[in-house]
Amino acid sequence: MEILNVITKRWLELKGAIFGDDKNDTCLIMITGICSNVFQNELLYKTGLLLEKNGITCIIAHTSDSFSCFAYTDYSIKKQSHQGTFNDNFNMVYEDVESYVKFVKEKMNFKRIILAGHSLGSNKIINYLGNTKDDFIDYFIISSPVDIMHWWNIMPNIDKCFELAKKWTKEGRGDDILPFMFGGFSPMTAKTVIGFYNADNLKNCPVISKMGETKSLYNIKPFGTFLIGSKDSVTGNSPKGFMQTLNSWTKHPEKNLVIEIEGASHIFYNMHNEYANTILNCINEHFMSKV
Repeated sequence: MEILNVITKRWLELKGAIFGDDKNDTCLIMITGICSNVFQNELLYKTGLLLEKNGITCIIAHTSDSFSCFAYTDYSIKKQSHQGTFNDNFNMVYEDVESYVKFVKEKMNFKRIILAGHSLGSNKIINYLGNTKDDFIDYFIISSPVDIMHWWNIMPNIDKCFELAKKWTKEGRGDDILPFMFGGFSPMTAKTVIGFYNADNLKNCPVISKMGETKSLYNIKPFGTFLIGSKDSVTGNSPKGFMQTLNSWTKHPEKNLVIEIEGASHIFYNMHNEYANTILNCINEHFMSKV
């Protein structure tokens, strides 16, 4: 694994992690979810390793500042942990994803590009795929996406965080990190909390809340896979049904796969190898069928 630097149009340096090199034909770009980077999410690391071993280059693509890790104390439970993303700019999601895609296409010259995402990273790639005019992506893998407004209603601490974030933002403290975990799992600045709530560009999986848009899914041009764990707690009572509904909103649902990994949670806890192998199998089966 090596660190990869990608510059956006706004001259922000994004830091990714690359497994493999540009000598392979195929590259998978994996957009990470919120509070998730290659150092603290074993799912990402194991996926990168497995793909590299099988001749597929993998880039774990961190948007905004999700590359960084820092020691964070949650004063509500008086414990310290190391975390990743705490400061994200949701308005720049399209540009961040596009920057990785164009870097891989124009600078590294891969013949085949797969765009994948996990959790909120999937919402990010739906936003890109549904709005780009380019045809750089050959296949997509959407895993564990989030119905944001449903997620907002079921996670702990949300109201507490939102009220404090609004107060701090009005006081000019938008860059300050809240003293307790947003949603019970992520440190976050006040302005990132507000931005998350207002991220209409990422409300593209409104299966449960019915609050959002489906045009982005319909506009996706390449075919791909919708991947979910059977115990994903943020997708309602039927995780596979959640994904089947998303697929039904695409232009050619019969061309896509919907895969459920039995026993897996939203973050595929203790099932990272199963996740990585499923990703590998999807890639191999898709491109082998084209030979």
